[in-house]
Amino acid sequence: MKIINHFKLLTIILVISLGIVNCSSSKNIDDQKSLEPEIIATGAKLAGSNGMALGPDGNLYVASVLGSNITVLNPETGKIIKEYGQLEGVIGPDDMDFASDGSWYWTSIMTGEVAGFNKEGKKIIAAQLTPGVNPITFSNNNRLFVSQCFFGSNLYEVDPLGITEPRLISDSLGPGCGLNGMDWGPDNRLYGPRWFNNQVVSFDVSDNSMRIEATGFITPAAIKFDKQGRLHVLDTGSGILYRIENGKNIKVAELSPGLDNFVIDSTGRFFVSSFTDGFVKRIDLDGSVNELLPGGMAHSGGITFHNGKIITADLHAIRAYFPNGKEAFTQRNVLGMGAMGGALNISSDGEQLILVSWVDNDVRIWDQEKQQRIWEKSGLNAPVSAIRYADQVVVAEHGSQRIVGFSQEGNLKTIFASNLPAPTGLLKDEKNLYVSDRTLGQIILVAVDGLPLTKKEVVIDDLTTPEGFVKKGDTFFIVEADLGVVTSVNLKGERKVIAKISKGSQAASPMQPPSQVFNGITIDDKGALYVPGESDRALYKITNY
Repeated sequence: MKIINHFKLLTIILVISLGIVNCSSSKNIDDQKSLEPEIIATGAKLAGSNGMALGPDGNLYVASVLGSNITVLNPETGKIIKEYGQLEGVIGPDDMDFASDGSWYWTSIMTGEVAGFNKEGKKIIAAQLTPGVNPITFSNNNRLFVSQCFFGSNLYEVDPLGITEPRLISDSLGPGCGLNGMDWGPDNRLYGPRWFNNQVVSFDVSDNSMRIEATGFITPAAIKFDKQGRLHVLDTGSGILYRIENGKNIKVAELSPGLDNFVIDSTGRFFVSSFTDGFVKRIDLDGSVNELLPGGMAHSGGITFHNGKIITADLHAIRAYFPNGKEAFTQRNVLGMGAMGGALNISSDGEQLILVSWVDNDVRIWDQEKQQRIWEKSGLNAPVSAIRYADQVVVAEHGSQRIVGFSQEGNLKTIFASNLPAPTGLLKDEKNLYVSDRTLGQIILVAVDGLPLTKKEVVIDDLTTPEGFVKKGDTFFIVEADLGVVTSVNLKGERKVIAKISKGSQAASPMQPPSQVFNGITIDDKGALYVPGESDRALYKITNY
């Protein structure tokens, strides 16, 4: 490991030049005493709950995109029976459905893969489409249909055996989304909601013709038919489940915005998932709501200390906590529709917050009190983090492999660094700007006094997938995501693991930033460190370091 000392007086720097010190790597952590950090808050059991299906075994199957698994639940108790994940070939599943012979298929929204398990349990790749494959459903005679949403807008028929090429039914449902949670109707038509068009439509898949079936929603996310053939619509914008009767939208239940999908069992009970909070709830025949899996932090990522509170970026929400772990507020967002927008990273900016999302490809300044965007820069290339530095909004733009600064008018003002394979976390102190590069395993100094260095200088080397980091005095505290540790490194080259946390997840494909969900760290005004646990959806507090 190399430590390059940039914090001595200028005269000492001139004498020492680049004081390089060797020390042991934190990759070997087994022989180091590390602390079990305090868990001050916990969240959802799932990293977001997305599409759902009832299996022939009577169990409830729940997909989680960022959890990259399918969880099998007992529908009565919520007990987790089994999980299908990457070892079984399930990557980034968004939705699933069962054929009449017991085989079942899912969509991988991040990779574009449509795959399944046949009745013998062998994986079959039905189609390799482009990212965005989202809803999936079988017809009564086992024809398979898939649509794209958020990263595409096409609607296809897919051969479950993967022999015949996918058939395009429509490429005119966009922009932004084709259909979302679909179902096969009792009239032998394919039904689905149009997320950005506030309507439910159906298709005659023999001639590819479309007709409008229901309107009057804020953001319709999914539809299903019950045993009586009645159409139901889940409106994620309002958090309301409707039944459509005689052209009227009749409220069945009201939950919370950010709902994802639902299924109806043979008795008429509803099971509802939430992409925002990660919960799974059952609505019984008497209208009572039973929580099968709790919600809360679902995609814990970036974190900042702001006005006395710890605020986490949770992809479809920001969640604020007091230093004792008590929840202060939750601000939810409906994907593509909410005023706030999504957030995979966050930093404090005076009285406002800077929010970053590579899903939305933008950076925003959000005023929580006024509930409005103060500034935004869209059209970025996979931004991972952003902070205020030298009166600019500085962004680590993974897709362009650079660190760039934007003026108040939104114009590109400064290129602070380029040719970085994986620029990830950003940090500033009194005058310096640093970036962590997840691939290089380095903390790099890229600017001093607001000016980019002509040659980037490595401050800390030999790290394992560094993401978020903070600095207190002469010591850096770094999240090494793949190791699941927080490591401290001081200017003497002394390194130690100060806490073990849950490991970060891997990106679903090279099309996402390698951090995917940013693993952040922040420090409060008393010196306590806070880290969201991405994989276990907990908020850690570290004080004894």
